[in-house]
Amino acid sequence: MRSGRAGLAIAKMVPGVNSYPRALGIDPGTARTGYGLIDETEQGIVAVAYGVLTTPADWPIPRRMQSLHHQLQELVALHSPSTAAVEKLFFQKNVRTAMSVGEARGVALLALAEAGLEVGEYSPREVKQAVAGYGAADKRQIQEMVRLLLGLAERPEPDDAADALAIAICHLHSYRLLQITGGR
Repeated sequence: MRSGRAGLAIAKMVPGVNSYPRALGIDPGTARTGYGLIDETEQGIVAVAYGVLTTPADWPIPRRMQSLHHQLQELVALHSPSTAAVEKLFFQKNVRTAMSVGEARGVALLALAEAGLEVGEYSPREVKQAVAGYGAADKRQIQEMVRLLLGLAERPEPDDAADALAIAICHLHSYRLLQITGGR
């Protein structure tokens, strides 16, 4: 990663996709936050855009969180999602890593709430279960299922973007169910 630069790195964009609902999935992290946008269409779910938002390791944490917040605001303004989801923090042995991810997660929740989006929260196990049918699926299995479900030619990279797409898929399935059942 280049030092001193923060930015939105779009891995792929699919032209001409603009139906609703549009779900934004966020895989929070301080150095790299994955994002994935998917639409539901008559043909099924399709990827709109995915990639990572980055912050330089040599920036102080407050500046990194400010940059992440601005990048998330730009992403939401650019793609106009109708709903969003963020991965829940799961227990980590490394307390410093858990705190750092928690800070990025808080910034993501704030940016999405400021945009007026309903935000779902899912554990890694819930996401894996929804996408691969197995709550202990590994990264490669998740990437392959995301590729198949979204009809992508290749597995989405990097892992953060693939995870964010998986979060969006999980959320869209839950979102549809809530609409059908009226939130029951």
